[in-house]
Amino acid sequence: MEPQRRDTRLDLYHDRYAARAFGMKESAVRALFAVANRPEVVSLAGGMPNIADLPLDVVANALSDMIQSAAGPKALQYGSGQGEPMLREQICEVMAEEGIKAHPDDVTVTVGSQQGLDLVTRIFCDPGDVILAEAPSYVGALSTFASYETQVVHVEMDEDGLVPERLREAVLTLTAAGKKVKFLYTIPNYSNPSGITMTLERRKAVLEVARETGLLVVEDNPYGLLDLEGERLPAIRSMESEQVLYLGSFSKTFSPGFRVGWVLAPHAVREKLVLAQESATLSPPTFSQYAVSTYLKAHDWRHQIDVFRNMYRERRDAMLKALPEYMPAGSTWTHPRGGFFIWLTLPAGIDSQAMLPRAVTNRVAYTPGTAFYADDLGARNIRLSYCYPTPERIREGVRRLGEVLNRESQLNRTFGVHPGATHPHSVEEPTSPRPDQA
Repeated sequence: MEPQRRDTRLDLYHDRYAARAFGMKESAVRALFAVANRPEVVSLAGGMPNIADLPLDVVANALSDMIQSAAGPKALQYGSGQGEPMLREQICEVMAEEGIKAHPDDVTVTVGSQQGLDLVTRIFCDPGDVILAEAPSYVGALSTFASYETQVVHVEMDEDGLVPERLREAVLTLTAAGKKVKFLYTIPNYSNPSGITMTLERRKAVLEVARETGLLVVEDNPYGLLDLEGERLPAIRSMESEQVLYLGSFSKTFSPGFRVGWVLAPHAVREKLVLAQESATLSPPTFSQYAVSTYLKAHDWRHQIDVFRNMYRERRDAMLKALPEYMPAGSTWTHPRGGFFIWLTLPAGIDSQAMLPRAVTNRVAYTPGTAFYADDLGARNIRLSYCYPTPERIREGVRRLGEVLNRESQLNRTFGVHPGATHPHSVEEPTSPRPDQA
């Protein structure tokens, strides 16, 4: 008699999970943190804001005053599912910096803009629905969309942002095929990961397509106030109030630790968002809201944003100066006018995902481009972040990355690897090319 087979499982609950749980994947960025945080590694991977220039004494005094004032007990209690009224009024002042005219009643406070995106997806999308997203697109958004079992269809970008003609074609083609296209997800200002900014002309053209096709636009704008070249374009929401949902955050312009963001939406949508918020958290953290509100009242937050802009400009310029010195021939990159990121396109034949372990061995970390596509494209791309390291560390990180890339290029030449053509989704915008890049 043969012995009875017994299978073992590491996860005893595998058969009990909902189908949506199997669409959840570990973030490529989060997976890098353990390695990237080692002191000997220069991390050009994460998008962690640099709050070294934040006046901690001002923040500490503001929080102390808040706790000891009449507002203290309120800050430590449950709050409104929509968010505290005084903060919603201040959020409208912040949005006015980009031309948005809004009423506090249409603002829903969220636990960072990431939760705002989750709530928007929850109230609009059923499994199988289609979400249109730029190519490439924010990894956190792609994870959210996957968790709700939606289908992401990428729309081509170029150096001016989303291509309106490709957007129109996508909507019409998918609709003709019987697909439900729920919304377009876009980061028009200094996109994560590409660093590209959608031009004013393109913003108007994208809105025209949205009006023609009845398409809802979800505008994610965490970096909008961090312009580095003195050119702040109006938000898409400033041009259209009914077909645009706007996501904002204090993570990049104040502190990510408080986890305070918001959604600006038409009244009917706002009601659904509040119900979804209440089912998720009862209310967004009241203490964090009072803390942010107190900071905005006690400190010149516009001047503080200027301090951040100057600091990030120095870091961006350090990276842009180092790239032409150390990158091998055939490399190209974007020239961001704000935000945190540069999108690097590698010489043909080099796979950024496969190369990552060798880069970490050389004590430099980055995020492979495949993390920013729902369809596994982006193998020739890397997202480089300049927001957190010092300019000196940025230069050293680029130098180390250049060493790895040059070795990879040499191996390809030695073993006769035949380069393939650049995929049309790849965004290539050379800046300060060397003679051998022309």
